[in-house]
Amino acid sequence: MKGRGTATALGAATVLNAVANWKGSAFGVDLKTSAEVVLDDSSKVKGDIPGIDDRLIVRSVELVLQRFDAVAGGVVRTESDIPLARGLKSSSAAANAVVLATLDALGEELDPLEATRIGVAAARDVGVTITGAFDDAAASMLGGVVVTDNREMELLKREELELKVLLLVPDEKIFSRDTDVHRSRLVAPIADLIFNLALEGDYPRAMTLNGIVYCSALKLSSDPIFAALDSGAMGASLSGTGPAYAALVDDENIDEVESAWFDLGGRVIRTKVNNRGSSFAERLRS
Repeated sequence: MKGRGTATALGAATVLNAVANWKGSAFGVDLKTSAEVVLDDSSKVKGDIPGIDDRLIVRSVELVLQRFDAVAGGVVRTESDIPLARGLKSSSAAANAVVLATLDALGEELDPLEATRIGVAAARDVGVTITGAFDDAAASMLGGVVVTDNREMELLKREELELKVLLLVPDEKIFSRDTDVHRSRLVAPIADLIFNLALEGDYPRAMTLNGIVYCSALKLSSDPIFAALDSGAMGASLSGTGPAYAALVDDENIDEVESAWFDLGGRVIRTKVNNRGSSFAERLRS
């Protein structure tokens, strides 16, 4: 079996981290991972990304091949402008892009949420996620803002947001496997309240409360959240388990928030909520 496929998927930022209560919310941002999958008649899938752990992308290809009973091997490559291990959903984007590129190589299609669940299964198989990160993966695949039940892998809500986003990206990396899950789950009663805010569409307030709570649970600084709010951000949060932070801002205040974050060190990225989603979801809408 031979075939070549390509696809892209989005990075995302957190409204509600699902570690505490398995309920999550996130929005897609205009940062992307691109994938290429080249299938051949070998029996082994290999990653071609020097210096990067390729277990997730290899497993993503394998699960798509299994889904269609396809006997093949091949090579998978990814390129990304999403900072790695910063809480900006680089793993979800990589899994989604690779799943879609494999479908493209096979000439097959799946419902976007079914494709998302394959990437989540791959992430669980290789141990790069605590909750399965279905919220992150759905935001990466569909774009806009999503609210999910990660235990049931169910999409509860999706809508579009026309807002700018600022990301503060420190130099350090934090991997999901190093998260203090016990401390995070102690804040589940508060996470339930944040979940209700997200369901009601009050995303700025939900993400701000999420950020303050999780910064405390994970012993990370909340200074960037307060600096963003003081400079006019609508909402700000730790993204995922950090160390990056995200802020929703309007055009009037974006320069002031950006300036405040420059003073804190690290890299500041100016982007926006991406409502179009992955290349596959975008194609289905066209």
